[in-house]
Amino acid sequence: MGDKPIWEQIGSSFIQHYYQLFDNDRTQLGAIYIDASCLTWEGQQFQGKAAIVEKLSSLPFQKIQHSITAQDHQPTPDSCIISMVVGQLKVMVLLPCGATLLLLRDTQTSDA
Repeated sequence: MGDKPIWEQIGSSFIQHYYQLFDNDRTQLGAIYIDASCLTWEGQQFQGKAAIVEKLSSLPFQKIQHSITAQDHQPTPDSCIISMVVGQLKVMVLLPCGATLLLLRDTQTSDA
């Protein structure tokens, strides 16, 4: 990993941490979001740490597995990192679903 740019190392580590929390205990995702964070889930918009965690915690499935097939990370001019993740969600072992997730990691906040 040492030969990759720092934003790729940070992005990959963040994605691994995010999905570990999402897969095992979504209530812990509050440590990642800030009050200015926004989430759009199937056309519904949620703003703020509490609203996002409430939505993610109330999803109709308890156990989920992520299979990441690709991830790309880019630095932004304001010292943030934007990440694009592509893969599959496995809500039921027999029915994997395609998924794409775009995350912007703000490196200037102290909440994370």
